[in-house]
Amino acid sequence: MAYEIEEIRISQEIFYYLLEHHELREEEEERMYRAYTEREEIQNLVKSQGEIANSSIERYGNVIYLIPREDNSFLGFSKAQLKTALCRSNATDKDYYLSQFVILTLLVEFYDGQGSSSKAREYMRVGELQNCISERLKEGAQNAGKTEEETSGIAFSNMLEAYEALKSDEKGSRARTTKEGFLHYILIFLQKQGLIEYVEQDEMIKTTKKLDNFMDWNLLNQNNYRRVLRVLGVKENE
Repeated sequence: MAYEIEEIRISQEIFYYLLEHHELREEEEERMYRAYTEREEIQNLVKSQGEIANSSIERYGNVIYLIPREDNSFLGFSKAQLKTALCRSNATDKDYYLSQFVILTLLVEFYDGQGSSSKAREYMRVGELQNCISERLKEGAQNAGKTEEETSGIAFSNMLEAYEALKSDEKGSRARTTKEGFLHYILIFLQKQGLIEYVEQDEMIKTTKKLDNFMDWNLLNQNNYRRVLRVLGVKENE
């Protein structure tokens, strides 16, 4: 298909904007938003550029997002970068996988994958999240004798060991060697990505519209939801 020079130029403008801001909102950039949504040729060109950059371009509601694929460490994060951002300086792989487990647990507590919207609650206290993590890790470690299919091959005992190695501090320490500090820096990271609102003084977690849209439209089809439940060792009738 042959494209007009103007279509190519506008598509490049939109893609560059997405590279810089990671999202394009209708109320902020109506001209580019309308060009993308109303002109199929421009939309195809933008999506093609996203493919070349190992990313997806998706529109949820009135926002267009640039979403790096899992193995895209240029626009996204590599394992090493995430380990540095989420864990203490001498972190092991156990600590890294524990941080990913924390994020998965948070998602499952907020979203249940049912109904017209997957969101199940409006907020969560940090202490409640901490209790959920501890309970899920203990349950997973107790079931470690089951088959790999039942446990999803997840090393719950290793993550539980890493979690229990963290100290507890009722004063709310921000040291990465404490459970409270470990969770704090994960929540700060998610907030910087625009995925949650972390109200530190109230120890309250809320999700953003960006995360709500992403979960509703992309992650929580029933197949993906069941996969997450299996990873966490949750029975669907719980």
